[in-house]
Amino acid sequence: IDLPEPVSDDMGAENIPLDVIYEDDALMVINKPQGMVVHPGAGHHSGTLVNALLYYSGEELSDVNEGERRGIVHRLDKDTSGLLLVAKTNLVHRRLAAALQKHEIVRIYETIVYGHFGEKAGIVDAPIARDKQNRQRMATAADGRPARTHFRLVSSLQHGSYLRVRLETGRTHQIRVHMKFIDHPVVADPIYAPNRENFGLSGQCLHAAELTFVHPLTKEAMRFTAPLPDWFTQTLDRLGYDESQRIHWPEEWPDEEFDE
Repeated sequence: IDLPEPVSDDMGAENIPLDVIYEDDALMVINKPQGMVVHPGAGHHSGTLVNALLYYSGEELSDVNEGERRGIVHRLDKDTSGLLLVAKTNLVHRRLAAALQKHEIVRIYETIVYGHFGEKAGIVDAPIARDKQNRQRMATAADGRPARTHFRLVSSLQHGSYLRVRLETGRTHQIRVHMKFIDHPVVADPIYAPNRENFGLSGQCLHAAELTFVHPLTKEAMRFTAPLPDWFTQTLDRLGYDESQRIHWPEEWPDEEFDE
């Protein structure tokens, strides 16, 4: 899992509302809103999820990642909404990080992309590296890190396609880069589709909808879902979504699709 380097150790707790989906002594599952940066960095020194977590939990956050990234096991981009795991202790943090590395944490996203698909499902298998011309971007590259993204068509829209996406790996901007790679960039993506119609959105139409994992201490199987935010459902309506035309897939993704 790629995390940018912290910029400074100047941290502060801030009273920012949090949507806590689940919490116990070991971890939290947060539903992050679109527009919230996960941790402080260049240009974002306050108003982040970590600032909110420090106020909410105080010292009950792992410090495996010192300074700006306390408690953060994996990231979501600023304008990607949805579910995020937070570790309260270092032991839990290390176990969750190991589970991510072994692809044992299932992360499913919902997105709207430009264009229409001939197939109803597919796998994008293309290595990802930082763009050599623009360090703010990622790109597919032969010398990049392995990256695999699985997608299923939920519904064809009048102006795009509604997809359900499962990450097999967790590279920076992975879904956004892979969708651009197959010529179906995420709607309103300011980096990978900057000159396309944004349908009134202020950032990419991408939502982390589902998180499934084994609890690192109790070994209980856990599954959490975050309903689509209003801005997402409004965009679906704007693009002509018809619930009666929705493709209903099995909940499970077949194991044979995934590299061990």
